[in-house]
Amino acid sequence: MKKKNIHIIVQARLASSRLHEKVLKKINGKTIIEILYERLKKINFSEKIIFAIPKNEEKQKLKNFLKSKKIHNIFEGSNENVLSRYYLAAKKFNSKIIVRITADCPILDPKIVDDMIKKFIKLKVNYLSNAINPTFPDGYDVEIFDFKTLKYAFHNSFTSFEKEHVTPVIKKSSKIKKFNFKNNLDLSFLRLTLDEDLDFIQIKKIINKFKSNNFGLNEIKKLYKKEPNFFNLNQSIKRNEGKNMNKGQKIWKRALNIFPNGNMFLSKNPSRFHNINTWPVYFSRTKGCDIWDLENKRFHDFSYMGVGTNILGYNNKYVDKKVLSTIKNGNLSTLNSSEEVFLAEKLLEMHPWAQMAFFARTGGEANAISIRIARAANLPKKYKVAVCGYHGWHDWYLSSNLTNKNSLDTHLLPNLKCEGVPKSLKNTVYSFEYNDFKALSKIVEQDKSVGIIKMEVERDKKPVNSFLHKVRKLADEKDIILIFDECTSGFRETYGGLHLKYNVFPDIAMFGKSLGNGYAITSVIGKKDIMNSARKTFMSSTFWSERIGPTAGLATLQEMEKIQSWKQIKEKGMFIKKKLLEISKQNKIQIELSGLDALISFKFKSRHSNLLNKYMTYEMLKNNFLATNLIYISTAHTSKLIDRYLNNINEIFLKIKSYEIGRIREKLKIVT
Repeated sequence: MKKKNIHIIVQARLASSRLHEKVLKKINGKTIIEILYERLKKINFSEKIIFAIPKNEEKQKLKNFLKSKKIHNIFEGSNENVLSRYYLAAKKFNSKIIVRITADCPILDPKIVDDMIKKFIKLKVNYLSNAINPTFPDGYDVEIFDFKTLKYAFHNSFTSFEKEHVTPVIKKSSKIKKFNFKNNLDLSFLRLTLDEDLDFIQIKKIINKFKSNNFGLNEIKKLYKKEPNFFNLNQSIKRNEGKNMNKGQKIWKRALNIFPNGNMFLSKNPSRFHNINTWPVYFSRTKGCDIWDLENKRFHDFSYMGVGTNILGYNNKYVDKKVLSTIKNGNLSTLNSSEEVFLAEKLLEMHPWAQMAFFARTGGEANAISIRIARAANLPKKYKVAVCGYHGWHDWYLSSNLTNKNSLDTHLLPNLKCEGVPKSLKNTVYSFEYNDFKALSKIVEQDKSVGIIKMEVERDKKPVNSFLHKVRKLADEKDIILIFDECTSGFRETYGGLHLKYNVFPDIAMFGKSLGNGYAITSVIGKKDIMNSARKTFMSSTFWSERIGPTAGLATLQEMEKIQSWKQIKEKGMFIKKKLLEISKQNKIQIELSGLDALISFKFKSRHSNLLNKYMTYEMLKNNFLATNLIYISTAHTSKLIDRYLNNINEIFLKIKSYEIGRIREKLKIVT
C-alpha cells in the first residue's frame, strides 16, 4: 500500500473523572499507555502514531513520560474541546487519513485496525467505524475518517458534547459516506475498556492470564468460550456510560469505590435528595446563596446552605477578607492563636451565665467534649446521660441504640446503626421526646446514675407547658448537669443561643455550624466550676489550635451584630412559611410546617410524602433551584429570589394536585 499519510491519533489525558491518571497505571511494570503503544506499533498500514494530549496543568507530567519512552509525536491542545485537538493535530502533522483511538483501549487488536484501514481505502468512504452498531468488545472501538471530514466536523460542531466526543456531527450527517465495520460474531457485551477501577482489575487479570501483550481477539474469544465467568468482574458497567454522565456523576462513581458511603457526610449523599442523575453532587464555587456545579451550572440554594453553616451567605466578603489575611500571615505554628482568646471572650460576653470556653472544629467533637467534661465533673456515680435531639456520631450518643435500636429514631435521623460501639455502653444513655417531661422524670427516678441531661433547645417543636423551665428545675433538684446543644439553633433567632429567648440557662452549651459562616469552628462554653473539670481528663488536638476557625468566628459574630442577621433571617422565614401555607391551601395540598422560622421544615400530609418530596426536588432542579423540604434561611436569600422560589413551588403544587401518583412515579422513573 502506497503512503497515504495514514496517522493514528491517540487522545490521552491524566485528568479522567472516573479513574484518575489511568493511562499511567501499571500492570507488570508497564503503564497502560505503554501497553497500548506496543500494540499500535504493530499496525502495518499506519505511518505515524501521534499522541494528542490536553494543554492543562497536568500535561507536563504526561508529556515528560511520553518523551521518556521516545515518543516525540505529541500535540498539545484544548482540554475540553477534543475535536479541535484532533483537527489541529491532524493539520500540524499533515494527516490525510486519521485513525482515532482513545487511550482507554489498551488491549486493542492491531490486526483489526489494519483490516479496518484496508476496508476504508477499498470502499472509498469518508468515515468508517466498528462502533456505530457495535459488534466488537467495548474497548476495541476504532474510528477512521479523512481530513476533509474532520474539518467538516470542526466547523459544524457547536455543543460541548459534540466538541468533547469528536464525531457526533459526522455520525448524524447525511452528507458523509459512512460504513459500519462488523465482527463475524457479536461480542459487544464484553467489556475490555478502561474507565473505572473494576476495568483496570479486569484488564490486569486478562494480561496476566496470557502472560504477555501478544494476544488478540481470537485468543479473547477462545478464553470466553472456555471460561465465560472470567469476564464478569466489570460487566455491570454499561457501554459508553460516560457519554451520558457529567463530571459530577463520574467522580461520584469513583467515590463509591474508595469511600464506604461515597462521601464523609450523610446529609450530602445524593440519594437523600433525588438520585445521581439529577442532583449535582459536587460544586466548583459559591456566592451568596448560589452554587455552581462542575459543569458551571448555577443553582439557587433553597435547601441546606452548607447544612446550616452559612447564615451570612456563601463567601461573605467581610468574613473571607479576615480569613484571607490570617492565611497570608500563617494559620498554624508552634505557638498559640490569640484569636481563640478573643473569640472566647466574645462568646462569654454574649452569655453572662458562662465563664469558660473550649474550642473544637466539628459539632460531633463539641458534643463529645461537653459529655467528657460533664462526666469528669460528676464521676464516679452520676455518669449516665438522658438525651433529647441529635448530637452527632460518637460512641456515647449512638450507645442509646444498644438498649433499643429505635431509641434515636425521632431525633432527626432514624435508623442510626451502631455497629462498632462497645456493648459495654448499653444502658448508659437514655433518650426522651421533646416536651415529654414525664418521660424525662421517669428516667431520672429509675436510674440514679443519670447525671447529665443533654438536649436541643428547640428544633421542630416549640416548648409547651414551661418544658424548658421544668427541665432546668429538675436538673437543679437532682444535681444533674444540663447541657444545651445549640450547634444548629444558635444565632438563628437571637444574637447567641436560642436559650436566651426562653430565659433558661444551662450549665454547658455548644455552638457550631453558623459560628464560622462556613469555616470549621465549634465552641463549648459553661460554668467555671464544671468547665474546670476538663483539667481532670485529657482532651487535645493539633488542629483545634489552628487560627482560621477563631478568626472566622470573630468576623462572623461581628458581621452578625452589625447587620442583626438573626432578625433578617427570622423575618424572611416567617414570610416563606406564611406563603407556603397559602400556596398549599390554594392547591388543596396538605402540608405540615415545623421548625424555627429561620430553619423551615415542611412535609406533605400523605402516605406518599417521600415520593412527593423527591418530585418537588426534581422539578425545582429543572428551574435551577436546590430545594428540599428543609430550608436554612440566610441573609443572602433576597426578596426577588424568594418570590421566584415560591412561584415555582406553586406551579409544582398545582402539578401534584392534578397528577396521579402513578404519573409522578413515571416522571421520576421509580419502579413500584
